[in-house]
Amino acid sequence: MLLLSATLGIVVALLLAATLVAKLPLRWWWIRACEFPRLQLASAALLTALFSIPLEPAWRWPLVSGSLIVVALQARFILPWTRLWPVQVMDAEPGHQDRCITLLIANVLTPNRQAERLIEIILQQDPDLILTLESDAWWQDRLDQALEAKWIHSVKVPMDNLYGMHLYSRLPLENTRVEWLIQDDIPSIHTKVRLDSGDTLTLYALHPRPPAPSESEETLWRDAELLLVGKEIHRNQTPAIVAGDLNDVAWSRTTQLFSRISGMLDPRRGRGRYSTFHASYPLLRWPLDHIFTSEHFTLKTMKRLPGFGSDHFPILASLCFQPTRTSEHDKPEAGGGEREWARKTIQEATARDQQS
Repeated sequence: MLLLSATLGIVVALLLAATLVAKLPLRWWWIRACEFPRLQLASAALLTALFSIPLEPAWRWPLVSGSLIVVALQARFILPWTRLWPVQVMDAEPGHQDRCITLLIANVLTPNRQAERLIEIILQQDPDLILTLESDAWWQDRLDQALEAKWIHSVKVPMDNLYGMHLYSRLPLENTRVEWLIQDDIPSIHTKVRLDSGDTLTLYALHPRPPAPSESEETLWRDAELLLVGKEIHRNQTPAIVAGDLNDVAWSRTTQLFSRISGMLDPRRGRGRYSTFHASYPLLRWPLDHIFTSEHFTLKTMKRLPGFGSDHFPILASLCFQPTRTSEHDKPEAGGGEREWARKTIQEATARDQQS
C-alpha cells in the first residue's frame, strides 16, 4: 500500500506540475506542449482520485484534493469545447444555399500515398473548396487529375518541406496571392472567394511552423504568423474565414489570443473538439486543424471525416453568409495589453528571421 501511495503521489505531483507549467507565459516548446493534453491530464487526474480513495487518510486527502484541483483547472479550458457550453457560432437558417460555402481541409502527410482514398472522400462530400496541406508535386499530380475538371479555380504551392499547400475551388477566386508572412519557407494563401450569391469573403489558408524539437525550439514563429493574420483581419473588418493546420489546440493561449486579436469565432465552441490529430492514436488526439469565421457567418454543418492514411483526419464545415445575424454573435475583443504583446511578438519574429 505504501508503494501504491508513493506512486500515486508522484503521478499527482506530475499532473499538477504539467497543469501549472502551461500557465507560464513562455514560448519554449515543451511548456506550450503542456497546453495540448488537457483532456488527457484531467482524465488521468480523475483516475488518481479514484485510486486514492482506499488509501490511508494521511495519503488519501492530499492526493484526492490534488487530483481534483487538476480536474478543475483543466475543465476550465475543456468545457467550452463540449455541448455543455453555449455555441459561439449560431446555427444557420434553412435555405440561402447560394450564400453558403462548404470547405474541406486535409493535411495529407507528405509521405502518405493514399491519394485515391482522399479523392474518394472529396468526391463523396462534394465541397466548394478543398484545402490540402503538406502536399508536394506528387500529390499535386494526383489531385489535378481528379479535381481540376470540377474545381476549376486553384492555387498550387507544391513543396517538399512539409509546408506545401493546394487550394481547389468550384467558386471563383479573386485577388489571390501567396504570402510568406514570417519565414521564407512557410507559405500561406490569401484570396477572395465569390459566392453564388455574388457576395465575397476573404479566405486565409495557414500552416505555421509547429513548436517541436525537429522544427522549432519555441512557438515564436507560429504565434507571430497567427497574430499577423489576426491583425489584418481586425484592420479590414470584412467577411473572412481562416482555415488550416495551425499546429495549435483550440484552447491554447496563442489560439485564444488570435481569436481576440482578429475578432474571429470558433464554430466548435459549444459543439465539440473535432480532434483531427493524431489519427492513429485515439487516446492522444487534439484539434489541430481549424476553421475560424468572422461574425458574418452561421454554421450549417461541421464534421470530422474518415482517415485516409495521414496522421490527420480531414475536417469539413459548411458556413452560411448571413450578415443580418451578426449581432447574435458575441465577438471576441482583445485588450490594449494583448494588442501590444501581439505587436512585439510579430516584431521580434520578423527581426530574428532577418538576422538568420
